[in-house]
Amino acid sequence: MKVVAAVLLLLLTACTSSTPPVRLTVLASTELADLGPVLAELKKATGIELAVEHRGTVEASRSLGGFDLAWLSTNRFLRLRGAEPELATSVMTSPVVLGVKRDKRAVLGERPTWADVADRAALGQFRYGMADPRVSGGGMAALIGVATAAAGTGAPLRPEDVSCDRLQGFLAGRAFDVPDPVGEFARRSDVDGLVAHESELLSLNASLPEPLEIVYPRDGIVLSDYPLMLLKPERRAVYDRVVEWLRAPAAQQMIADRTWRRPVEPSVQRDEKLRADLGTALYFPDSSEVIDRLLLFHDRAGEGRQVVFVLDYSTSMRGARLAGLREAFASLNGFDRFYVGETVTIVRFAGTVLEERSITVRGREDLDALLAVVASEDLRDNTAIWAALERGLQLARGETAVVLMTDGENNAGPSVDEFLRVGRGEVPVFPIRFGEASTAELDRVAQASGGRLVEAGAKSLLEAVREIRGCR
Repeated sequence: MKVVAAVLLLLLTACTSSTPPVRLTVLASTELADLGPVLAELKKATGIELAVEHRGTVEASRSLGGFDLAWLSTNRFLRLRGAEPELATSVMTSPVVLGVKRDKRAVLGERPTWADVADRAALGQFRYGMADPRVSGGGMAALIGVATAAAGTGAPLRPEDVSCDRLQGFLAGRAFDVPDPVGEFARRSDVDGLVAHESELLSLNASLPEPLEIVYPRDGIVLSDYPLMLLKPERRAVYDRVVEWLRAPAAQQMIADRTWRRPVEPSVQRDEKLRADLGTALYFPDSSEVIDRLLLFHDRAGEGRQVVFVLDYSTSMRGARLAGLREAFASLNGFDRFYVGETVTIVRFAGTVLEERSITVRGREDLDALLAVVASEDLRDNTAIWAALERGLQLARGETAVVLMTDGENNAGPSVDEFLRVGRGEVPVFPIRFGEASTAELDRVAQASGGRLVEAGAKSLLEAVREIRGCR
């Protein structure tokens, strides 16, 4: 019997050694490094080894050359490039949400929206970390989610929906955006929350002395569906075996238990933490120009921006017009909030400059100080529009936009022709016209400076202010 057993062992060894295991090269999203134990079980069960190289989803989507498979958080970036593989199978899902420290949870409200998050971030009441959107799918999903919610169209973002001013408040609260946001968050104590995949946050909670509370913004989330994509058609048979194993209930249960990603197989038992209602899934943009604009405005965000308001306080403004101006300032909140680090300069004028005040926003008390300036009842005769605008431009520093709000004809100080004798292309001026103000003169100044004229009569004054304040 020993001889027979020895012979069988030799035959088995010979057979095994003559049939090497199948090896596929895979380009995968960075966060999928936690699938190591699952892939070890795949190899044990099927003999198929997945040799994985990890990169951020956005970075990986730029080039898939040299790999048999790709396993990214989404194939949508590839679709925008016209490089989406023909065969892709979703293996698991995870939404991009918000993890918040318990002592900061009340700051956001009971069922916050992305607008609430942007509002608190703009005020300096909430500081968060996120992944770098130039590299990571999670970081880009955060920008897409915020911008889509800010647009409020209920449709995929269009390039014209993406405006820097709507993202500024949210990005003002950003403590960091790095390739490894989970690791950075764990190393720091000065950050209130983290924007990341639900799976990453739940995994992080296992190592924290006090777990983060998971917040699913009420106005929607971006869902990652982690498709496994076939890049080389000649590997189709092996790909099918891998997909079959990964989507089987046993493997799906393992993925859910080990990585906190939601299984696509409905029969799999889910932990209570993976049964939270996701609410509305936001659309992914169908234009690469949208992605380019999001990255452009992300890179331009930060402290040091200024907006100058040159406000007409002549006696003709008394009543509904002045009330509308004050309402516009008082109503700036959510995505339209003046944000921490932004410098707001107000020049009040009539026949001369009545008051000038610059405040760099650091908290709510600074916003109250701005409202106090606008609440002034000091109205006087005459209207020196161009002299006041000249003073506003003198106060402009760095990257600035100037907003001129007037209801009258210039009847003091220099004329518009005198004002325009000096080149005016350095700082854009955005006149808001209401009342009897000269459309022709205001438009000339707007065109000369690179700004544009806004007709307050066609929309509320508040909407006009929202349209033009922020970064340009």
